[in-house]
Amino acid sequence: MSAPSSPRVAVAAPNALAAQAGVDVVHLGGTAVDAAVAALMVTYVTEPGIVSALGSAYVNVWPVGGDPVVYDGNTEMPGRGLPKARFGGGLRELRLDYGGGITVYAGAGSAGTPGSLAAFDLARRDHGAAPWKDVLDPAIDAARRGFRIGAAAGSYLQLVGRTLYAFDPVTRAQHFDGDEPVGPGTLMTSPDLVDTFERIARDGVGTLYGGELGQAVADHVQREGGLITRADLAAYTAVARPATRATLRDWDVATNPPPSIGGPVLTAMLRLLRDRGLSPADVIEVQRQVLAYRSTRLDRAHDLKQAGRELLETLETAGLESLPTSTDTAHVSVVDANGMACAITTSAGYSSGVTVPGTGLILNNCLGEPELNRLGLHALPPGTRLASNMAPTTARHQDGSTLAIGSPGADRITTALMQVMSRFALSTTGIQEAIDAPRLHVQAGGDELVVDHEPDPRITAAIVATGGHGVQHEAHAMYFGGVGVAWRDAHGDLQAGADPRRAAATAIG
Repeated sequence: MSAPSSPRVAVAAPNALAAQAGVDVVHLGGTAVDAAVAALMVTYVTEPGIVSALGSAYVNVWPVGGDPVVYDGNTEMPGRGLPKARFGGGLRELRLDYGGGITVYAGAGSAGTPGSLAAFDLARRDHGAAPWKDVLDPAIDAARRGFRIGAAAGSYLQLVGRTLYAFDPVTRAQHFDGDEPVGPGTLMTSPDLVDTFERIARDGVGTLYGGELGQAVADHVQREGGLITRADLAAYTAVARPATRATLRDWDVATNPPPSIGGPVLTAMLRLLRDRGLSPADVIEVQRQVLAYRSTRLDRAHDLKQAGRELLETLETAGLESLPTSTDTAHVSVVDANGMACAITTSAGYSSGVTVPGTGLILNNCLGEPELNRLGLHALPPGTRLASNMAPTTARHQDGSTLAIGSPGADRITTALMQVMSRFALSTTGIQEAIDAPRLHVQAGGDELVVDHEPDPRITAAIVATGGHGVQHEAHAMYFGGVGVAWRDAHGDLQAGADPRRAAATAIG
């Protein structure tokens, strides 16, 4: 284990309880990695509907004096040992009033083998210092004492609750008040999560990957017609990989490597924009070409690792001309006073709507997200890592400044980070100004250029000049992500920035 960090840290998290948990763990001798995990565990409690501990996560760590590494805890295709007839079952096709209306698959059959806890455990073995009890105590306290549901979680539950959170009796009991889904400001407790997190604090995450908790999860999924088996949980391992790197002037940027989709797409966008410019027209053109490549090559690839490498190799060897023409994510960024950076992005999809009785844990629906399963429902072999847009990122400047950054937002993760990072690293724009600036997002696929955007005359003019169609959203719309940043400057001063597009909080202490 690494030596404990200096008792000062900057944290950007989805809410104040999560941000404060990161600070508190560092004061108990934890590192930036311990702080980020503590903040995420509180988020799993306090952002119901948005994320769940039975989901996926990527942990990006840049240690002092070492190279950046990303710990892959993404969900896997389950079903080891099951007959072929079982695949395709346990699913509910639902139409949700979210993002203009989407169709997803829920139910136990939509759940992939969860990996977030395995990634947290491996990252903490390499770079942590605090015991699991100290890391989990803030989450346990929040679940026991109660918390007020924030704007993002409350709004989501009210928007999709009658469809997604009503069919499972355990899920309904936890998330409804009478006949209505709970909303922002509702006081909630979760006694079952208290018991589950206390078990993890006592027995470690092995209780999910081969112990009593895993048996409870697998047995319930099987009863409900899903695919996760005890063998899937026992076989799951988090994977540490060298980060994918890009240079933006004096910044060395490290992000999620293949088989992630998000990391290679973000890296390609940053490298291309570095060689063009920062105008809205440049941003539109880079997004258009990279997202078109993604739509035709990455989204339908059988080998995501090789496809991601091919994107970056194509970029290096042939350049720009050679490229063919989910809200339910949360992010935490942490930098400590020693200069260690940790960025974690986690997702449970849109949620399966199914709670494992007695645990307080809701299954993910990563197998039921259409954008992550372009090859079809249950089409992958068991043990295959799923596609992911997540791109937690760390960076170091030549002067010693250190940055941790990331965002939720499904396929807007990469376009949000591309715009914030490029404005900050390639111009004199401050980080908060870069976060606040109007954003745009090119819709992938289709023959017509369609650009979602926030109000800005320069963006509108660029869309008109390209002959595309603009879809204007309100200023600081939640659709465009929620970037969270923590950084340490060359003098050792700590700062944090949060996105006005989503409920968020920062803490420095």
